[in-house]
Amino acid sequence: MSDLSTHLSTGNPAQQARALRTALEDANYRYYVLDDPSIPDADYDRLLRALEALEAAHPELATPDSPTRHVGARPASGFSEVRHAIPMLSLTDAFVDADPPAGVDANHEARDFVRRVEQALGTRNPEFSVEPKFDGLAMSLRYERGVLVQGATRGDGTVGEDVTANVRTIKAIPLKLRGAGWPDVLEVRGEVFMPKAGFAAWNARMLREGGKLLANPRNGAAGSLRQLDARVTAQRPLAFYAYGVYLPPDPDAVIADRHSAAMARLRGWGFPVCPENQIVRGIDGCLGFFRKIGAERDALPYGIDGVVYKVDRYDQQRALGFVARAPRWAIAHKFPAEEQTTVVEAIDVQIGRTGAATPVARLRPVQVAGVTVTNATLHNADQVARLDVRVGDSVIVRRAGDVIPEIVRVIPERRPANARPWAMPAECPVCGSSIERTEGEAVARCSGGLVCAAQRREAIRHFASRRAMDIDGLGERYIEDLIAFEHVHSLADLYHLTVDDFLAMKRRAEERDGAVPETVKAGRIATKWAENLVAAIDASKATTLERFLFALGIPEVGEATAKTLARHFGSLERIQRADAAALSGVKDVGAIMAAHITAFFAEPRNREAIAALRAAGVHWAEAAPQRTAEGPLAGQTVVLTGALTSLTRDAAKARLEALGAKVAGSVSRKTSFVVAGEAAGSKLEKAMALGVEVRSEAQLLELLAAHGG
Repeated sequence: MSDLSTHLSTGNPAQQARALRTALEDANYRYYVLDDPSIPDADYDRLLRALEALEAAHPELATPDSPTRHVGARPASGFSEVRHAIPMLSLTDAFVDADPPAGVDANHEARDFVRRVEQALGTRNPEFSVEPKFDGLAMSLRYERGVLVQGATRGDGTVGEDVTANVRTIKAIPLKLRGAGWPDVLEVRGEVFMPKAGFAAWNARMLREGGKLLANPRNGAAGSLRQLDARVTAQRPLAFYAYGVYLPPDPDAVIADRHSAAMARLRGWGFPVCPENQIVRGIDGCLGFFRKIGAERDALPYGIDGVVYKVDRYDQQRALGFVARAPRWAIAHKFPAEEQTTVVEAIDVQIGRTGAATPVARLRPVQVAGVTVTNATLHNADQVARLDVRVGDSVIVRRAGDVIPEIVRVIPERRPANARPWAMPAECPVCGSSIERTEGEAVARCSGGLVCAAQRREAIRHFASRRAMDIDGLGERYIEDLIAFEHVHSLADLYHLTVDDFLAMKRRAEERDGAVPETVKAGRIATKWAENLVAAIDASKATTLERFLFALGIPEVGEATAKTLARHFGSLERIQRADAAALSGVKDVGAIMAAHITAFFAEPRNREAIAALRAAGVHWAEAAPQRTAEGPLAGQTVVLTGALTSLTRDAAKARLEALGAKVAGSVSRKTSFVVAGEAAGSKLEKAMALGVEVRSEAQLLELLAAHGG
């Protein structure tokens, strides 16, 4: 039980009832009227059930206006009221019991519902229409003579809000019915929701434009429908699925003998109906659908929080009737809650393999969607500031499917008086290097790229890669084991490894993995692989400045930039001394890249790591600076695509660059020409679409020969 419901359960029964009613009414107002939920659905459900149990045990405490007898909130000012001709009642919820007693099914509430239906009808395995329970806003649409005349929210079930102008902007809702045979007055009920893709696209747009982000698709749908300016609603990506139909004013009048048949008629008249809907028999069919939709939940294009079971035959629905605020013939079987309330106990900084400094909230353990959550990523400092998350805050946490848990929002009214705003630390918690954030970037990074233990595996992998120092045979598994068994703490340590070190590493790895030792074969130590690795490491000492620069893993500095820097400055010392202004004067080096380069070389530990590498024997030939592009192809940009047969892609690139050309990885209108080899794909298609010149491999060879390249 949440801290809130525990607090409200204190006092005598009358005091408890008043406190619960006040909390629920406030939650209803915040959710339905302000579109600013104060508690997650799971907390609301717990409070409502606590009040229901209290009123059942003490009937004298029940009041006509109790939240247990209503399903929403009264409309706010700004929209006119609509009195529903037939009340829009809610459904009773059946929950999955996270910790059922021994011998009790976790879905016992759903089983009890089906058992009650069977007993009341005197039949076994009745047919149910089963459908997803959408996570949006319930809507009633009234049609007269086939034309939409009114759209209204559920409100409190009896009175809702007139949102007709906003409803008309939703393309999925027909303004005029198709076909024929529809009655003079028709009321269609369904769910307005925001598809997942639309929600993601909208928030991405708001990030670009500096607008307000939507907390989740459900809030997005509710807030969009309650815009006083319908032109705002029209911009929002809203959709609609029909799930019920009535013929006012008679609540028993029907357009078919079954709910499923009625939905088919609505589809024919132009209403979208969920394609996942099915007909099943009995509890086995219901639970089978529940499990199936649960497994597909993350892949569905819309959000759901459970499934709905409805007795399919209308005559059986009428026989079952209603309780105070819900039908006896339907129930909502809800998935374990994807949102819960908990407390932020600390905010730590986690350093990723590329140096990204990510704030992570350490949470008081809480069950979310059936999983115990103790951490939630906060992405970056901007996100922390946007949410204003502080240590000690009560927060709403979401975990949809298998994604990393995230904090949806803070509950400010529960904030401790001593809570202080959070700021990114100045130093890396792993290595003590400074944490830098380049202007224009959201991510802050540890500047100790070569010495930070959190970045060590990725730094060594990149350093040893083919396009960097090209240490043949030193793959990720060996790198991981060298680090795990403490043979390597820095890049320079690679150049002090011996055959015995590699053999000891492999023996320990085999012992750890429980594998049959391979290091002893035919009575002698199999050393050849280790000897080859040591030789490859030794051979990599002789390199070029451009390869060494690329191998350092400076953020934003790829092969092309490393080559440009090497040619422009000629020596590592000149690059290290260059300030941001000097670096920005280099072709293709912008302000952000220049800031990354200066920050990297300003970190003393990185300079020490470079000095250690040179002391270990890593060397290259210095050259005079080349401040201007030279060669017959200077100023031309070439793109290579497809397989070349006469030379490798790398060789072709090197020969073109030797003639002054820039070899790019993508085609644009600035591309001078594209060389297309065998099985050329999308780059060739784009070149043809843009009218860029395309040359064959034979023409490339002729060009190189003509210029002596």
